[in-house]
Amino acid sequence: MRRLVQNDGANPTRKIVFITGTRADFGKLKPLMRYLEQRSDIELHVIVTGMHMLKLYGSTYLEVKREGFTHIYCVANQHANEPMCSIMGNSVCLFSRLIGEIAPHLIVVHGDRLEALAGATVGALSNTLVCHIEGGELSGTVDDLIRHAVTKLAHIHMVANDDAAARLVQLGECGSNIYVIGSPDLDVMRSDTLPSLQQALAHYQIPSADFAIAMFHPVTSEEADMPAYAKAFFSALEKTGDRYVVVYPNNDAGTSAILAEINRHRENRRFSVFPSIRFEHFLTLLKNANYIIGNSSAGIREAPFYGVPTVNVGTRQSRRYFCESIFNCSYHEQSILDAIHKAKSYTSRRRSMPFGDGNSLEKFALALNSTGFWQTPFQKAFVDIDVCTSDEPLPALCLETAA
Repeated sequence: MRRLVQNDGANPTRKIVFITGTRADFGKLKPLMRYLEQRSDIELHVIVTGMHMLKLYGSTYLEVKREGFTHIYCVANQHANEPMCSIMGNSVCLFSRLIGEIAPHLIVVHGDRLEALAGATVGALSNTLVCHIEGGELSGTVDDLIRHAVTKLAHIHMVANDDAAARLVQLGECGSNIYVIGSPDLDVMRSDTLPSLQQALAHYQIPSADFAIAMFHPVTSEEADMPAYAKAFFSALEKTGDRYVVVYPNNDAGTSAILAEINRHRENRRFSVFPSIRFEHFLTLLKNANYIIGNSSAGIREAPFYGVPTVNVGTRQSRRYFCESIFNCSYHEQSILDAIHKAKSYTSRRRSMPFGDGNSLEKFALALNSTGFWQTPFQKAFVDIDVCTSDEPLPALCLETAA
């Protein structure tokens, strides 16, 4: 790769730590990491943890190591089925030690996973600048709580669109520390270096180019109902007669119920099941899929960019932006089947790009090189906005007092 920036000695080398915990966030962050690895004035460090380190989910730390970054730290922060609150504590302990040794100038985290929350916590408590990518989003369930908490711990924000930026201002963030760069994975999606469909099919031994993608994740606040939801989901898939590329869920609470249902259908010859799929190969498969079904954000963000219809099941993405190619349904089998019929009848394939146009790397570089970026203060200040839209007083709280 071409070296993009020459260090003439006038600027000191800065250390930047990226934390990646899942196959999904690594796919988004990889273009930014590659760019920084080639800069002579930046020393990139990558902490690899979370689902990457679990064999059950494909040992995707190997994908990170294939990139050949100079400084990679593979650290396991959990065992299978460990409670999320325990994983959070483990992560803070591990990251605090690593960050203490590396002494970075900046920590970069992404999205709404526990690893991002732990990394932002360590940064905030160690007077290290934290940059949060893709904050300000709305999805649903506990993901929103984690995402907004990371926002309050982070000093610098790189968001996908103006709506997300506005939400950060609403959360009290300073507008001068918010950069609208779009979603970084769109840079990869529009590139001409993705594998061909035939290469992707051959690599994963998928027997037909006539397929849909199924990705069904647990909803932590509905953990007790996940066995019934998973059963209805895969029963509906069976009844369609379609061929599916099935990708494992994430490892949130409730995942074991979904994995058990996947195992019950593993012998179905129309289901090609994978713990994980390489990001670039996944994009090629998504681009050529008849539709994507489940509750993954890939159906909300990436699929519309390609004009691929989405069947969005249940509540996990209930607060997202929905374009015309997304068909929502409940967890009930018949509702899922009805939405699949609508998706298969959707022929427009019109692209929707509410999360950027595929030039996030350029905007990321501009932000990093801007005058005020590295002068961002460690001490955050809450920026008040005028929340009253009329002259009427806000309603008083009704408090019960002890007699």
